[in-house]
Amino acid sequence: MSITSAMYSATSGLTAQSKALASISSNIANTSTTGFKGTVTEFTSYINKTTTVDEQVGGVIASNTRNINSQGEIQTSSVTTNLAVNGEGFFVVSNETADGGTYFTRNGSFSADSDGYLVNSEDYYLYGWKLADDGTVGASNKTSVDSLEAINLSNIKGTPKATTTESLEANLPSDAETGDDFTTDIEMFDALGNSHSVTLTWTKTGDNSWSLDAADPVSSSDSTATTGTISGFPIEITFNSDGSLAGATQNGTTVDPSAISYSVSGWTTGASDSTVSLDLGTADGTDGLTQYASGESDPDIGDWTANQNGYEPGTLTGTTIDGSGVVRATFDNGETRAIYQIPIATFANADGLDSESGTTFTQTYESGNYQLRTAGDGKAGDIEAGSLESSTVELTDEFSRMIVAQQAYSAASKVMTTAQDMLDTLISMKR
Repeated sequence: MSITSAMYSATSGLTAQSKALASISSNIANTSTTGFKGTVTEFTSYINKTTTVDEQVGGVIASNTRNINSQGEIQTSSVTTNLAVNGEGFFVVSNETADGGTYFTRNGSFSADSDGYLVNSEDYYLYGWKLADDGTVGASNKTSVDSLEAINLSNIKGTPKATTTESLEANLPSDAETGDDFTTDIEMFDALGNSHSVTLTWTKTGDNSWSLDAADPVSSSDSTATTGTISGFPIEITFNSDGSLAGATQNGTTVDPSAISYSVSGWTTGASDSTVSLDLGTADGTDGLTQYASGESDPDIGDWTANQNGYEPGTLTGTTIDGSGVVRATFDNGETRAIYQIPIATFANADGLDSESGTTFTQTYESGNYQLRTAGDGKAGDIEAGSLESSTVELTDEFSRMIVAQQAYSAASKVMTTAQDMLDTLISMKR
């Protein structure tokens, strides 16, 4: 091996260690970058020429590779829209709200921008499946990113729900006289979210027997305005001798007191007709209506509680994201509705992805095609809301690499100076 060959080898060593130092520098700079995947330097020896009688010594080639498939530590965040993947998957993001490029990231530092879109710290928009009203994915092709759209939390409107179930709990006074009647009111909502009031009349018809009748509903804001026609009443109710509910009859037919059906038609609001299941309690039970003595000189209905499942359109108060990636909107009327599902993209070889940045990647031939999965499906991993994945860089490892690179660089530079001294000696022989 000639002196100049030694110099070439040393030069390759200097170049390789410089590249290693660049990798170390980048890693250290990104120790606090969310979702950052550190790089490592791989050294490969090369030989210019080899014969059976002489092994020619060559140099070294260095290349930096990123450990994309490594899992960073998941840390809690105070921002509920911050997300982390605990597994091998990636969030699908784009640089535009529509018709932009498709990218994949572990940087889940998402928060709503001024337009309501979820955007991470690198200005990439989070994409997801828009859910139908029944909470299912409405997209016809869940396997393609074309089925996804940018998640927007500002254009969510509350929807009303018509009352379909009502449950009553009350004690009808056993010490009331036959013929005594009492009234209570219940609220119900039509399909357009309008509130109505229905007056119930309870009449004692004999020992352990009562009749329940209902007046046509009126507007909750104007008790003089009848808003519909109610049918299905009166209902005859009987009690056991111990005060528990015995049973009920409707139109002369024995019915289950926990599932009595009545309807309201002809809503003046323009809403469709309503059918309601009325729960008075379990037969032979005390979980609904009971008949005990009131203990009052002027008996009245006691322990009155009425519940129904309808509501008017609400105002958005916030959003939540669960471990399966379902984004739910909550409203001030008590409504909770699933609006998006965040998919997780997986690859056969995630380390084959191309780096767009230290946290954002693009698909390549080496990575294989993406597969869209729901969180929790196989190796996709779970989504943890209110969390962030930290950088995979370990400072102690980087400092160790730095020491090795520094020493190797110094040694290679020593080879250069030694070779220079040898050349100087050779040249001085001519003098």
